[in-house]
Amino acid sequence: MRGRTRLWVSISIPVLLLVIILGAYFWQQRAVMSSNTTTSNTSKTPLTTVRLALDWTPNTNHTGIFVAEENHWYQQEGINLQILPYSANVTPDTLVTTGKADVGISSTEQIVSDAAVGQPVVSIAAIVEHNTSGLAVLSSSGITNPKQLDGKVYGAFGAPYETPVISQVIKHNGGTGNFKSVTIDIDPIQALQSHRVDFVWVFAGAEGIQAKDEGIKLNFFPISSNGIPDYSTPDLITSPTEAAQKADLLKRFMAATAKGYEYARQHPQQAAQDLIAANPKGTFPDQKYVFDSQDYLSPRYADSGQQWGLQTAASWTNYPQFIVQHDGVTDAAGNPVHSINYSSLYTNKFLPGQ
Repeated sequence: MRGRTRLWVSISIPVLLLVIILGAYFWQQRAVMSSNTTTSNTSKTPLTTVRLALDWTPNTNHTGIFVAEENHWYQQEGINLQILPYSANVTPDTLVTTGKADVGISSTEQIVSDAAVGQPVVSIAAIVEHNTSGLAVLSSSGITNPKQLDGKVYGAFGAPYETPVISQVIKHNGGTGNFKSVTIDIDPIQALQSHRVDFVWVFAGAEGIQAKDEGIKLNFFPISSNGIPDYSTPDLITSPTEAAQKADLLKRFMAATAKGYEYARQHPQQAAQDLIAANPKGTFPDQKYVFDSQDYLSPRYADSGQQWGLQTAASWTNYPQFIVQHDGVTDAAGNPVHSINYSSLYTNKFLPGQ
């Protein structure tokens, strides 16, 4: 009998200890889960919607935005980012000035034009610090210097500033600055290949990469290296009203956006992957182009050691002043504008640390 008692005691005590330990463990886990649930529920606050109007279909100019969206950095700033689909019928600037978008993406030239027609917007960040555009010809054309563009046919997109800019590039290299212009409605690289035009104005990180990937050899003459003042483009914009009334919201928007672009500067391949993943399947049929374009653009979002997004007075004065002085900007009636308040075109105050 004593033997059975000892056997029962020797078995029951370890079992009892095991039950106590397991019970304590599960109680602790339940408490942790309950605490997390309570914290999550109490910390949830309504997100503020910010509507962003793109200037084109998603591309590597937009990568930082999609990186921030993929990593939930807008949500962390209390923002529900609504990216409006690109429309060829209405510009982001119009959507911003009419209150249908809170922020948008525009070009320096368009921002100057907005001011000239009395529908101003404000640039709140330079997406790409320096101008990466230039005039391009087929290498097979034999044109190796912009002065050889005299008398040639240019494939235009219909803006008044094109003529003075291109004329200056040609003159800067010893030509007369005289050329023919036709408005094209097809891809500029296709226009070159079809020999409808002799030269076009393109971006190195877009059509330049496209041509390279398709094995099309171009001679490229950068605008800012040929007599035209450097400038940032594209830019993030908002309306003066939004800037005055929603400063805190814009600061939070820019905090997440800047984080996205800073990440893209350091991790171009992953950033390109985030851009692809954030958009519907089929948005990028040529994914190699996306990665190649991102490799080109990531180190050019801002100079090394420079904060992304910062804008300078020189960038917002020298080039805008050039196109204004050469009748490249018109008012609502189509008349040339001869003066603009350049300092009103941009602000850095919504960028992190500013």
